[in-house]
Amino acid sequence: MQTIWLSGAEWLAVLRIGLGLWWLESWRHKDKKTWFTGGGITWAAGIAADHRWPVIRTSFDRLVKPHPRLMAYVVAYAELALGLGLIAGFLTPIALVAGAVLNLIYLALMIHDWAEQGQNLMMLLISLTALLAMSWQSWSLDGAWGLFL
Repeated sequence: MQTIWLSGAEWLAVLRIGLGLWWLESWRHKDKKTWFTGGGITWAAGIAADHRWPVIRTSFDRLVKPHPRLMAYVVAYAELALGLGLIAGFLTPIALVAGAVLNLIYLALMIHDWAEQGQNLMMLLISLTALLAMSWQSWSLDGAWGLFL
């Protein structure tokens, strides 16, 4: 593979790190005070309640709604962990799969919002590309430690 300036593996690392920065931004821009007191989950509950797919309403009501504070922490700290893991290249394949799952959940919940669809589809595409191309081969703790090679 010929590339300009960096090797193919290094460009994939750039893509992985960029995705990690995107996840960090998702965590950073949250109003933590409102989010951790249930504001984010309350917002999502309103979207789930009016969702066109019954499975989304039912799943949200069973899994998320009974535990709004816990789920707020799970979502926020999952985004933080994904960001840090992808930037550092630590447990990268696990982070990429977890991020793809989270993007699929967001995609399903926000199926009616085209702006959200674009963001989640792009993050999902980057996750799959970074996973299948083993983006942890360069500039990563996984690569330095010989994990997942």
